[in-house]
Order: sequence, then C-alpha cells, then structure tokens
Amino acid sequence: MRYLWTVPSAVVAWFVAGFAATYLKGLPDGTTLFVPARLDLLVLGGFAGGVAAGLFVGRIRFTLPLVLVVATGMWWLTGNSFTDKGFLITLLVASAVGALFGALGARSSVVAAFAVAIPIAWVALRPANQLQDWRWLWQLNGLLVAAGLAILLYVACWRRGWRSAYSWLPLAGFYLAAFGIVAAIRTISRAPAGQSTDLIADAATDAFFQSFEPMLREYWPWLVLAVLLAIPMVALKLRALPPPPSPPDPYADRTNDAVLSDDLDWIDHEEPKRRLLARRAPDWS
Repeated sequence: MRYLWTVPSAVVAWFVAGFAATYLKGLPDGTTLFVPARLDLLVLGGFAGGVAAGLFVGRIRFTLPLVLVVATGMWWLTGNSFTDKGFLITLLVASAVGALFGALGARSSVVAAFAVAIPIAWVALRPANQLQDWRWLWQLNGLLVAAGLAILLYVACWRRGWRSAYSWLPLAGFYLAAFGIVAAIRTISRAPAGQSTDLIADAATDAFFQSFEPMLREYWPWLVLAVLLAIPMVALKLRALPPPPSPPDPYADRTNDAVLSDDLDWIDHEEPKRRLLARRAPDWS
C-alpha cells in the first residue's frame, strides 16, 4: 500500500525537481520541449529528479527501474527523437545515479544533502544568466544562495536531528565548490565541436576556480545568514515531532511466571496436601 502513493509522487518529483524551470520557460513560445539538447540541463536536471524520486520511494530496487521508465517516457512524450542516443543515455544515467543517492538518503539524510548540492547551486545561478543588467541582481543571487544553503543544512538534519550537525561545515564547503562544478559543466557543454580535449579541460578548470572563489568573497554575509536561518529551522522541526515511542516490553505477551527465575518459581506452585498419621492411643497394658 505504501507504493500506491510513493510511485506517483516520485514521478511528479522527478519532473518538478529536474525540469520544471526549463519546461515553464518554454511555455510562452508554445513548445513543450522541456529537455533541450544541452548537456548541463540533462545531467543536472536528471540527477535532481532522480534524487527527489529516490527520497520518495526509498528502495533502490524499485527506484532505478521507475526512474529509467519515467525518463524514457518523458523523452518520447515531449517530442525528442530517439536518434539522439547520446543525450538520451546522458539523461538516463544522470537519473539513475541521482535515484541511487536519493534512495541512500532515505536512511541517512546527509547523503541526500550532499547529492542535491549541485542541482541547488545550478538553480541559484539561473537569474545571474538571465538578468545580467538588473539592478537588484546581487540581492537576488545572495538570497537564492542563502536559501539553497539553508535547505541543505535542514535536509542534513532531517533524519537524526542535531547529531548530523557535524556535516554542516563540509556540506557548506561542497556547496561552494558546486558552483564551480556547474560552471565547468556549462563550459564543457558549450564547447564548439572539434575543439581539442586539452583546451576544453583547461577552460573547464579555469571556470571552476573562477566561480566559487568570487562566490565566497561576495556572498559570505548571505552564507552566514543561511546558517543562522538553518538553526531555528532544525529546532522547530525537532520540536514539532512527536515524542519517540517507549521501547517495547519484551515480556508484554508473557505471564509473570515467565519472568521468575528457577529458584523463585516455587512461589506460584500450589502446596501439596499433607498427609497426617493417625494418632495412636497409648497402650497401658
């Protein structure tokens, strides 16, 4: 019965988490092609959708086939051609890897937090590419960066509470490096065909180091704000949880006789009736 609601929820989560932004962007043009031929969108979108689906289902053996079927079906329904095998395989592999991390995150939410760091960084950078001349771009980017880090810290403590707070420092470092990873993926996907592999690798490396370092220098106040926001979020979440159930009594289905040791077992035994000898009259003869 559990999978009656987790399976459709995982399908919706795969679409919303992975491709909702790209899909809605194409609506004014009258198109439903939400998976364009871009390597970065396929990798990050499929990975994010796989993580979300894996968190809902929570079982690897059910999540992987489900995600592969959904990804293939969505590829076909949106008008993409199966002749583009390279992009289709990229989408399937990214969704499967994300589903694997999502299923593992159902047991330890720290794993899921590290997994969704790169997709969240990708979403946080989208306004910077679309609104380059906007006046409040720094404030908008800082708000998205802070919101992404606060969500990651909150997800890390979802299962075990404050015991997972030890992962906040490496998680914040990986979140900063995720911006460089996203920039490197975009550089590789936009490289012209026929360019040397060494030149592409050098350009991706330069994009990596030139991305997350300015992020730390310019948006460190927003990162501090994200940590201060995550503390009450985790505290309110733990306060809203019901108290943990009391441990089960191992002797609940047994009688009291089963608890007594062997040397005390005689207490509940019925005492046998005593046989008294008849009194003999004294012989005075």
